[in-house]
Amino acid sequence: MDITLIIAIATMGGLGFIFAGALAFADKKLRVEENPKIAEVNDVLPNANCGACGNAGCYDFAVKVVNGEAKISGCPVGGQEVVDEIAKILGMESAQSVKLVARILCNGGNLEAIKKEGIEYLGPQSCAVKTIVAGGDKMCLYGCLGGGDCVGACQFGAIFMNENGLPTVVEELCTGCGQCVDACPRGVIEIHPEDRELFVFCKNHDDPKRSKEVCNVACFGCGICARKSDGSIEMRDYLPEIDYTKLDLSKIPIDKCKTGAIRLIHPERAAELLKEENIEVKVN
Repeated sequence: MDITLIIAIATMGGLGFIFAGALAFADKKLRVEENPKIAEVNDVLPNANCGACGNAGCYDFAVKVVNGEAKISGCPVGGQEVVDEIAKILGMESAQSVKLVARILCNGGNLEAIKKEGIEYLGPQSCAVKTIVAGGDKMCLYGCLGGGDCVGACQFGAIFMNENGLPTVVEELCTGCGQCVDACPRGVIEIHPEDRELFVFCKNHDDPKRSKEVCNVACFGCGICARKSDGSIEMRDYLPEIDYTKLDLSKIPIDKCKTGAIRLIHPERAAELLKEENIEVKVN
């Protein structure tokens, strides 16, 4: 055998041995032991990797929880059961998990929203596409486009399109992950605590004359709800903005709203709760 080849083989073998030894030494000396509780926490998470907790995925959330950088109640998808499991793993007292749900803040379906004259949209049923193609066939530039992108974005099957062309949320299935919010180009979907009752079901910032022309149920900025609210509602660009930290339902003249733009999402439930406090709320 050629002596040059023998030397080359021996050299490469020697270098391989040296590098392997160096790597083994580095692995032993520089290894960072992972807290086993991270894997335990990750195992009890739903592993939807939806990002609702504000992290890249469930594993990242588990790391931050174990390291004390995130609250144990930070996973809206898992709910109270997951919070209790995490607390047990970490030897902590459990925290109250607030159920979050998506709210569709637009009443302008096919029957209520005024369509553009002479325009019939024949393209893909996608809100993103409709936004690009002349903003769809509705005159309102703020309301739901009815393309159902939110339905496709929901990995829990918690949203469906109703007969009026508006998305409907199945509260029992909704986890409040916020994927539907990201999918809506008009911003008509928001995430709120489930027990929050009063909402403005309109996003139209047009002046009163224009808002009446584009939708039969739009808020036209009369401001009566704000004037009677004792400071919990302010008008901003013709639209009421609710400060839930100040809200007193008994002060809101819901029955005075001519288009039903501001209303309770569960009138019966809200009335029952207020009845216990001897407070009466008039609804449409």
